[in-house]
Amino acid sequence: MSISGALSNALSGLSAASRAVSLVSTNIANAMTDGYGRRDIELAARGIGGGVDVVSVTRSMNQTVLTDRRSADAEVARSGVQSDFYASVADAIGEPGSGYSLSDLIAGFESALTSAAAQPDSEPRLQQSVDAAKSLAVRLDQISDSVQTERGRADTAIASAVSELNENLAQIEQLNTDIRKAWIAGDTASALVDQRQSLIDKVSAIVPVRELDRGYGTVALLSEGGLLLDGKAPVIGFQAATMVVAQSSLAGSTLSGITVNGVPVDTTRDRHLLSGGKLDGLFAVRDEVAPAVQSDLDALARDLMERFEASGVDPTLAPGSAGLFTDNGLPFAVANEVGLAGRLTVNAAVDPDQGGAVWRLRDGLGATSQGNVGDSSGIVRLRTALTGLRSPASGGLGSTARDAGTLAADLLSAVGVRRDGVDGVAAYAGARSSALTERLAEDGVDSDAEMQKLLLLEQAYAANARVVTTAQSMIDTLLEM
Repeated sequence: MSISGALSNALSGLSAASRAVSLVSTNIANAMTDGYGRRDIELAARGIGGGVDVVSVTRSMNQTVLTDRRSADAEVARSGVQSDFYASVADAIGEPGSGYSLSDLIAGFESALTSAAAQPDSEPRLQQSVDAAKSLAVRLDQISDSVQTERGRADTAIASAVSELNENLAQIEQLNTDIRKAWIAGDTASALVDQRQSLIDKVSAIVPVRELDRGYGTVALLSEGGLLLDGKAPVIGFQAATMVVAQSSLAGSTLSGITVNGVPVDTTRDRHLLSGGKLDGLFAVRDEVAPAVQSDLDALARDLMERFEASGVDPTLAPGSAGLFTDNGLPFAVANEVGLAGRLTVNAAVDPDQGGAVWRLRDGLGATSQGNVGDSSGIVRLRTALTGLRSPASGGLGSTARDAGTLAADLLSAVGVRRDGVDGVAAYAGARSSALTERLAEDGVDSDAEMQKLLLLEQAYAANARVVTTAQSMIDTLLEM
């Protein structure tokens, strides 16, 4: 081999070693960076004259594990928003024994009626019973408001998620273009791919997606319901509501649905273009989960109204008249059940704050004058109506006959069971996500292995540098001759 050939070989080796050292340094520096793919250099021997060439820089990432982790993260986000909703509602209903729970307030109302029946001529005890009934109605209203507030928050969160989704998809489209250009030009696009992976991770938490290779480094995104992005980013549309009430619904066109490029997406299907992630969970809270809880609340309010409107409870009431509890002063009407819990009030006839008189609790809501102040039979009938076994006529709490207090306890129990269900799903998905994240880390940058590479590269660099030094010495000797 000639001196010039040896020098050329050594210089190519120095260049390759320098490039490899730079990649090792980058790998070590980004060992804990989310979305970073380990870089490896690919070398090839020169065909003529010897030496080595840097063929390419490859980015290593276990795509199968990454896809599985994204799916787990999406499930964590989906079930998480539902769990948060149930936790909020459970807090609003209150734990028995807290003093403000529905069960406690019904028990307090029953106790007040028992006390009033023991001394029916005592206006303070009658007033205590009226106050207990009012507290119960107010609490139901507060819980109903809490449910609708959570629906409103879900609606607002949908708008935020859609905005973020549109922004991320547009950036992925641009990165696809930039990566394609770099690929065609023969440049490395690893940093751009890292950035795109981070954006796809964000998208996948909102809508779980899988990557499809479209060549030249570009990818398409496939959701559970079809292609979400393939080339040009889609435009996802949604209009947040100004106010969400119990009567608000997607079917009634008072709440916005979601569109993709102007085409409505049926979010009621098990699998659709945007299903599976946080967005799906938010729609479930707004359109399914919260309305189901509201339906149970309304069923409890209806049960209270019908107990005291029943024939024989208050002989002074005309048929079809409102009983002790009213729908803003009106008797119960099946057509107006939605949102009833938020409208439940105590009959003005017994409420001094509304111009009524507490003695009517004893003598009857329709009484025009006081009767025998020692007669407790009317109060006893009210207490019996409250504690009697009765099957709820609506809602999802079953048809078993229960007293009012048990029905309220069953409402909290139902919310707890549903919350436990989504918490279990979230816990499993979270554990799966953690395991897959660890698996990705194992396949990622190994600092020990990178340091071993660095030692070998140091030796290679030193050997090539020694060849250069020897060649220079030989040339100097020749020139001195």
